[in-house]
Amino acid sequence: MTDLHSRHQAVLPEWLALYYQNPIELTHGEGRHVWDAEGRKYLDFFGGILTTMTAHALPEVTKAVTEQASRLIHSSTLYLNRPMIDLAERVAHLSGIPDARVFFTTSGTEANDTALMLATTYRRSNQLLAMRNSYHGRSFSTVGLTGNRNWSPTSLSPLQTLYVHGGVRYRGPFAHLSDAQFIEACVADLEDVLGQTRGQVAALIAEPIQGVGGFTSPPDGLYAAFREVLTREGILWIADEVQTGWGRTGDHFWGWQAHAENGPPDIMTFAKGIGNGMSIGGVVARSEVMNCIDSGSISTFGGSPITMAAGLANLSYLLEHDLQGNSRRVGGLLLERLRAIGAATPCVREVRGRGLMAGIEIVRPGTDQAWPQAAGQVQEAAREGGLLLGKGGGHNTSVLRIAPPLSLTVAEAEEGAAVLERALRSV
Repeated sequence: MTDLHSRHQAVLPEWLALYYQNPIELTHGEGRHVWDAEGRKYLDFFGGILTTMTAHALPEVTKAVTEQASRLIHSSTLYLNRPMIDLAERVAHLSGIPDARVFFTTSGTEANDTALMLATTYRRSNQLLAMRNSYHGRSFSTVGLTGNRNWSPTSLSPLQTLYVHGGVRYRGPFAHLSDAQFIEACVADLEDVLGQTRGQVAALIAEPIQGVGGFTSPPDGLYAAFREVLTREGILWIADEVQTGWGRTGDHFWGWQAHAENGPPDIMTFAKGIGNGMSIGGVVARSEVMNCIDSGSISTFGGSPITMAAGLANLSYLLEHDLQGNSRRVGGLLLERLRAIGAATPCVREVRGRGLMAGIEIVRPGTDQAWPQAAGQVQEAAREGGLLLGKGGGHNTSVLRIAPPLSLTVAEAEEGAAVLERALRSV
């Protein structure tokens, strides 16, 4: 592995992050497990950044990809594409957006880029609202509205971005308030921000649960309250469901549904889990918004027949096996276990999450001060114990991120929690 690591360093950018002091090469996977080049087996609690949604090497997806590859791998959107239309019909129906149109991309970054193009074109404005601590991708435009400084390498942007409170419940100036008071204060902050703008704002983009930000979320109903203000001003609501979609939160199929009192978003983006590792992203919007583009366009790789075949097979498996229900049941048990562990561990400030989307915030004992070094040590110790975890957070990546495939079993949840408990105690 030392040779492969040195080759990586010699030819790839320094800013391309690698986990672990001694990075590992994953060679194959099955179910909820992966193996490295040295033959070590790991329980995967991060799923390639929430992307292996159902299972590694899921036979139904493998078969669909193989069969489609034997017929036609690529055509572009210049030709009728049956798998793309089939998947678009299913996604449009599941989105809850009336008279929906779907555009496929190759990543969540590109999906959010497209959503921004739609919103700014529809509203004839480059002013955007975003949440503090947010993350929406690595392109020039999405970095320009990312509110998490750890993932925003430049202050240059084609957008004028205004940041509002609400994405982080238990840090910041409103942390001491009750849920109802928190929502009221965030709405007042939104009103104040809008009162400082000239011209019209195009849209608010928000993750229902902030992913890279450390799996933080507002109280249910915040974005419904925001929506009342946005609707009054004609401002669009973009729900970034790249990490929260497809039933991962357990309680809902989409994260926005925890804030659904005023209906679905105007625009919704998705990616990651739908392809189970294949490169699929996309945008869903009501027709008048999607069709506001007055020039021709195509996508060379978006909606590729082979990725669409994978998405269809993966989505069918998820629905037929009620993996949203499994996420709710197994995720609920896992969160209970993690909270019990956290309560007995001085360096754990908070265990938070929903379904199979959990975050453990690590701080210096007796303080609220982030402790990224300790979080890194826990991640290393968990790896030694056979468990792969992610990291994130708005305070120097001090949050352990847990997001296994949605087919996780109770026994595997218990196994992973036991490894994590030992890793935390080692710190």
